[in-house]
Amino acid sequence: MALYCVGDIQGCDEAFGRLLSAIGFSPSRDTVYLLGDLVNRGPGSAAVLRRCMKLGDSVRALLGNHDLHLLATAHGVRPPSRRDTLQDVLQAPDRQALLDWLRQQPLARRVRHGGADLLMVHAGVLPQWSADDVLALADEVHAMLRGPALPDFLRQMYGNSPDQWDAGLQGADRLRIIVNALTRLRFCTPEGRMDFESTESAAHAPAGLLPWFDAPGRRTSGTLIAFGHWSTLGWISRPDIQGLDTGCVWGGALSAVRFGATLAEREHCKVQCAQQQRPGE
Repeated sequence: MALYCVGDIQGCDEAFGRLLSAIGFSPSRDTVYLLGDLVNRGPGSAAVLRRCMKLGDSVRALLGNHDLHLLATAHGVRPPSRRDTLQDVLQAPDRQALLDWLRQQPLARRVRHGGADLLMVHAGVLPQWSADDVLALADEVHAMLRGPALPDFLRQMYGNSPDQWDAGLQGADRLRIIVNALTRLRFCTPEGRMDFESTESAAHAPAGLLPWFDAPGRRTSGTLIAFGHWSTLGWISRPDIQGLDTGCVWGGALSAVRFGATLAEREHCKVQCAQQQRPGE
């Protein structure tokens, strides 16, 4: 019974299928956690969603910014962008089933493995949040995604403010900062003020900023966090973090980590991918 986490698939279903074959995945025996951005930019977003649905509880996803963008586009909240490749979902005969499945997925998950907790998000967490906070705050957003107020929530979801956490935030501001941290965060100030302009690697942090996982006093530092979202960061494996976005859609690799008897035992599994997008195009 193996436990895997997989980085950003972004509609690259052929690569996803090859990765599952390469790791010898058995839906009756193994569990795969997908760390968000299942769709968009690659050629097979609908196929990725159908594969996940077919595999049932053996594949457990969480949502990234591209997945939320698909929901917003489907509800007429956001127009498709020039680089979107979402038409195979939006025009699918089973469109509603695909979208309904997607909106049921959370923004964070936690699993107990080998006597320790593994916390999973798409992008990052703010330094003021504990692991329990992350799950509770993600649940606030998930309630909106599953409920009848979804279109209204999606209309208020976009924007870069507020950019610093305050437990007293309410309404749209509170939900927006939760979404932005869990699905968009890369860099922040030491105090946790988020930056959304920089996409450089961690080694080239802009002045005054640092990777979210290096923020001093981060309350989740004692919990292993697996995440994707940051292709210029690539594979990174430390006792407290596991980064898994290795740029599949950019012609890099689709990566998985296989955990052994404990979370410290990790094997990097990957398949090379055809380039589907070029930076700057």
